Amino acid sequence: MALKSVRMAIGIITLDNPKKLNALSHALVSSLIHALNQFAERDVRVVILRAQPGVKVWSAGHDVGELPEGRRDPLGWDDPLRNLVRSIESHPTPVIAMIEGTVWGGAVELVLACDIIIAVPESTFAVTPARLGVPYNVSGMMTFMSAASLRIVKELAFTAAPVDAVRAERVGMINHVVAVDALEAFTLAMAATIADNAPLSIRVMKEQLRVLAGAKPVSPRGFEKVQGLRRVVYDSYDYAEGIRAFKEKRRPAFLGR
Repeated sequence: MALKSVRMAIGIITLDNPKKLNALSHALVSSLIHALNQFAERDVRVVILRAQPGVKVWSAGHDVGELPEGRRDPLGWDDPLRNLVRSIESHPTPVIAMIEGTVWGGAVELVLACDIIIAVPESTFAVTPARLGVPYNVSGMMTFMSAASLRIVKELAFTAAPVDAVRAERVGMINHVVAVDALEAFTLAMAATIADNAPLSIRVMKEQLRVLAGAKPVSPRGFEKVQGLRRVVYDSYDYAEGIRAFKEKRRPAFLGR
């Protein structure tokens, strides 16, 4: 599902399920978390997360086939993607996302959870829950808000339309846009630069930035309201219809209830 290798002090994790468009299934997510945990136990100073060269889709996001059809929170605290995002955010070394191909849905959050993002000009990013009638979780929304301005997050969430890498770089969502034939060399060079620096200093600064980025107080009442709004969606006709339509490969007929 996910391949791993080490070059010097650089750990490389490769998404490798092209038949499923690298959808974030329980199995793939477990494989990614296992690889990250193994790298944390070794003398790996930076991690690169990538797909196989030449892919059209870097990842199609959540494996919709694994989502419940209704009356249950589809993206709860123990959702596999939540665990993966937390593993990346708390990983002791920087994680670089190397993006070739398109990125959909929950995979956009996975990418934005990484510390540095490098993509080719042809890459696009689309946050697609609105197409399925799926409510996104609170911590996921915080990931988006840490990576882009509120107006950009709203556009991504409301339109479900793709944003290309050039614009994503311009608005600060990603770090670099690099031609496909230079992508790997550019990413490895940056990883080598990081690996040559003081690992303890980087580890401490990453944790400092993680804590500070999350220092956005929400009152208990406000949090309860946000969670309640999620229940309105996953208890709805539209949520069940969106999941059924995806599985039946047809356009959903949303009713707003």
